[in-house]
Amino acid sequence: MWLLFAFMSAALLGFYDVSKKHALRENAVIPVLFLNTVFCSLVFLPFVLLSAGGYISEDAMLYVPQQGWEVQKYVLLKSCIVLSSWICGYFGMKHLPLTLVGPINATRPVMVLVGALVFFGERLNVYQWIGVLLAILSFFLLSRSGRKEGIHFAHNKWILCVVAAAVLGALSGLYDKYLMAPALAGGVGLNRMVVQSYYNFYQAGMMGAMLLLLWWPQRHKSTPFHWHWTILFISLFLSAADFVYFYSLSLDDAMISVVSMVRRGSVIVSFVVGALVFREKNLRSKAIDLLLVLLSMLFLCLGQLC
Repeated sequence: MWLLFAFMSAALLGFYDVSKKHALRENAVIPVLFLNTVFCSLVFLPFVLLSAGGYISEDAMLYVPQQGWEVQKYVLLKSCIVLSSWICGYFGMKHLPLTLVGPINATRPVMVLVGALVFFGERLNVYQWIGVLLAILSFFLLSRSGRKEGIHFAHNKWILCVVAAAVLGALSGLYDKYLMAPALAGGVGLNRMVVQSYYNFYQAGMMGAMLLLLWWPQRHKSTPFHWHWTILFISLFLSAADFVYFYSLSLDDAMISVVSMVRRGSVIVSFVVGALVFREKNLRSKAIDLLLVLLSMLFLCLGQLC
């Protein structure tokens, strides 16, 4: 059952990426990201208030228990990691083709696997090593595809932003495993609704400060902000994707490495929309790169299940 929810999360993430790309076109990044965090917070605020008021029972799926600083400190750290990833990813997404950003983001499972190797002492089998090598090859071929559009991976700051976002996203995935795992398994055993609700609240506060201190004083000298309805869709798709993701991790026998790989299948949705709607270039070579990424994910999944 947890694998089905992982696939649902992947589809929702694909539409989240599409909405994000559309909202960022010729638009200011910081206000868009701020509104995203605010809307996500508003999605979960009623559940927090209703739970505190006793209107949602403790055994309900949407119940948010009240937790003190001993729990909130873990959630605050997650907020910092995720927000750092988002900031890098949003700036990269704005300036790069979606058909290039998607496959780069899809290499996150490899980073998660390497992180699991380093931090959790996991060992790679033959299938997983094949997956890692395919991912490295796909990244090399992506750099060749990028050069056809004048994008040099080694010297392009937006590519570096996307790569940094992917690394931070992988770190967040490893941290999620630690947060969700029960204490007997070496984790913290946090409630998934506490994590998802409060990390959005913390992000909204941090982005509000960034908006007032960094963007607002310079708003007339930088890219202007324009409202698009896709800004709201960013939050709705992300909240739904994360809800399904955290729920899948909370189920018995859920494997973070497999869930992380399946979620990166969102690249199929974003790639197709990038080709059909945004009319991006060099699709044939990028499709080959994407196929290698998907093969990499397949071998990683086989390695996990064997």
